[in-house]
Amino acid sequence: MKSKKLAKKLSKWEDGIVWQHKKLAKLKRTLKRKEVEDYVLIGDQGPVPLSKLFGKKRDLIVVHNMGAACVYCTMWADGFNGVYPHLADRAAFVVVSPDSPAAQRKFAKSRGWRFPLLSGGKSDFAEKMGFKEGDGWMPGVTTFQKKGRKIYRVASAPFGPFDPFCSVWHFFGLLADGVNDWEAKYRY
Repeated sequence: MKSKKLAKKLSKWEDGIVWQHKKLAKLKRTLKRKEVEDYVLIGDQGPVPLSKLFGKKRDLIVVHNMGAACVYCTMWADGFNGVYPHLADRAAFVVVSPDSPAAQRKFAKSRGWRFPLLSGGKSDFAEKMGFKEGDGWMPGVTTFQKKGRKIYRVASAPFGPFDPFCSVWHFFGLLADGVNDWEAKYRY
């Protein structure tokens, strides 16, 4: 009897969490959109303005990544690689890190990443989006919408253990011992 009661309670909690995620996303989308400048990032072929990253899409997802030095950012990016075609069907998608384009290209090749990478190392883009403090880069995501020649910031979210952007934590959370001090690695 207790087991059925607990299962029902857990189901209500899970439904509530899904509802909260939907509500949070909706609230973020209702915030006043702020026009942003056409930041210039660096790609393999040189400078790339933010406006060009949209391609033919109206929406853009920019992942702020700490670069090859961060094993956790690498794990998140490994996951994005799998869902990249789905994301790119709906919106333009890029990953921005402080690493140089040459370093990004080499690291992306070693990981088999298919998504576009750009360097924001010489730009104040990450700082203006709230993902850099001093010399410290922080991981997360910012979404944008383009209307004519204007670019608007729509929403953002930080990355960290148990965020909704990395399934690894959620799978481990269901194990008998939970995460159990597990640490991400570059190779297993």
